Amino acid sequence: MESEVLKKRLNNVKERIKKAAINCGRKPDTVHLVAVSKTMPENTVREAITAGVNILGENYIQEAKDKINTLSSYPVSWHFIGHLQSNKAKYAVKLFDMIHTIDSLKLAHELNKQAKKINKIQQILIQINISMESTKSGIHEEDAQKLIKEISSFENLSIKGLMTMPPFFNNPEKARPYFSALRDLRDKIRNKVIKNINMQELSMGMTDNFEVAIKEGATFVRIGTAIFGERN
Repeated sequence: MESEVLKKRLNNVKERIKKAAINCGRKPDTVHLVAVSKTMPENTVREAITAGVNILGENYIQEAKDKINTLSSYPVSWHFIGHLQSNKAKYAVKLFDMIHTIDSLKLAHELNKQAKKINKIQQILIQINISMESTKSGIHEEDAQKLIKEISSFENLSIKGLMTMPPFFNNPEKARPYFSALRDLRDKIRNKVIKNINMQELSMGMTDNFEVAIKEGATFVRIGTAIFGERN
């Protein structure tokens, strides 16, 4: 991809994030852009970093491993945003600063064990299946509190907030109830004041609906297509 095109798209996305935040009375620096670089070759990711991306989101361990190793000299943060299997936990804790997709005690237990081995406190988000779609990962809203309480005793995991993916709609406004439901759940859990739990982050909103997500409190927006174009 031509670096000028990428730079232009990135600046456009950043401008839209800034505008959406200001329009709802938020400071733009409270919204962090996760540039979703899955399936993008290393040289494209390098161009994105040079253009000003500082958080990259990856969905597949093996693909991410190669990129992260090659681009290790760049001061960027890597976030895992795909479905994670327990048997990949040992790689995930070595590669990623934050994992957005924790949805079971089994997975949390394995991550805690592997993080302990390398003396790391792994930052995580709990993935909530707000829309109750059978095709999506994530735990149901009513089970969230119990899981979070159980994970709160794990010494090498630090829960920072929640993540969700609403159903796809052509009209971004239709995603709003799902975003506000995640924020409400976050506030409910925050009010419980569970030890070792810091509920400040909400990872929600993608290329087709991130402005609405920001209005509903998103702190991480996961954007790929608007920066990198359609994937092959």
